[in-house]
Amino acid sequence: MLYAILAYHDEEEVASWTSQEDAALMRDLNKIHDRLTQEGRLGPAARLGATQGACVLRGRGKGVVTDGPFTESKEQLLGFYVIDCADRNGAIAAARELRDVNPGAIYEIRPVLLYLPGAPFPVTDQPNPD
Repeated sequence: MLYAILAYHDEEEVASWTSQEDAALMRDLNKIHDRLTQEGRLGPAARLGATQGACVLRGRGKGVVTDGPFTESKEQLLGFYVIDCADRNGAIAAARELRDVNPGAIYEIRPVLLYLPGAPFPVTDQPNPD
């Protein structure tokens, strides 16, 4: 079964990390990513850009585009994983591994009901265009 693991964190805290702190965290996370990839269990994963570059489309018809997202929470959605696990407990175990190296993060685990792989995009590590 596929599960989405949504990674939330306090965006201001993440932005305050030095480039060395951020690189160290990514090295540790990549160890988990690499193992899950070798096991054939990790699908798409993304680190999202700053929320200041985000917008929201809502409403009927063509809708209205506003700056956003606007949430009433301390944490923001900063990334996600799609992972193949036998069951919910397997997905929770994978999220625990991620949190072990990023203890300030909150990981929401949800079953994926529809997965469309789309085009195989290239790997990117580009800065936010905004």
